[in-house]
Amino acid sequence: MARELRRVLIAPERLQALGPEQCFPLLLEEQRYLAKVLRFGPGDRFAVINGCGALWTAELVTAEQARLLALEQQLEPPRPSLVLAAAVVKRDFEVVIRMAVELGVDRLIPLLCERTAVQGQLRLERWRSIAAEAAEQCERLWLPQLEAPMALPDVLTPSRDAGPAFWATTRSPVPLIALGEALAAVPDDPSTVTVACGPEGGWSPQEEAMAQAAGWIPVDLGPRILRSSTASVAALVGLSGWRGSRFGL
Repeated sequence: MARELRRVLIAPERLQALGPEQCFPLLLEEQRYLAKVLRFGPGDRFAVINGCGALWTAELVTAEQARLLALEQQLEPPRPSLVLAAAVVKRDFEVVIRMAVELGVDRLIPLLCERTAVQGQLRLERWRSIAAEAAEQCERLWLPQLEAPMALPDVLTPSRDAGPAFWATTRSPVPLIALGEALAAVPDDPSTVTVACGPEGGWSPQEEAMAQAAGWIPVDLGPRILRSSTASVAALVGLSGWRGSRFGL
């Protein structure tokens, strides 16, 4: 399949019962995108991804229907899974979401911290729409999981199968090591690797103490004080580069 085919993300439950070349209905926003933005008509081909590792060639049948022609790729989920727990910030959180998806995050947890300062409502559905658009744009086949906002104590408690968890900070009662150095010491086959980045104003002393008690590894992201949104992106650049160099993903 030609790489330049434009991609449309279709929820897997809408595709799982389809037979060979069976038609499926398009949602109104999909119809508008194909007809108005791309100016496609019947017979034009595009790519369909389901967010679960599969990619098909598809054909527009009518303005309201399309059909799958051929399965082109089916990828296993990347391993280890990269998890970013990022404090919700006032202005840049949508940018953080988009960049995190482009950089390969597999699970994104919006954090609510003691010093979180949010203007307006937390817009989870909009955030998920932005993540889906970013996944289409950067041509990834697995849609990352974007959680509902969580309070920090709920995130700090590790699960039994959790891999190493890093705590980006500028203060610590123990000597800080660089994130890259900490990643170099990670065992060969963790299931997940997590990094947490704090809010504008930084972590509170109580949050720092909770993270230390929960076994999170304090790391620094460089010699300068970064904005919260910049820190999240910088941390994920480190995780993504480490996974790519070690595991080829």
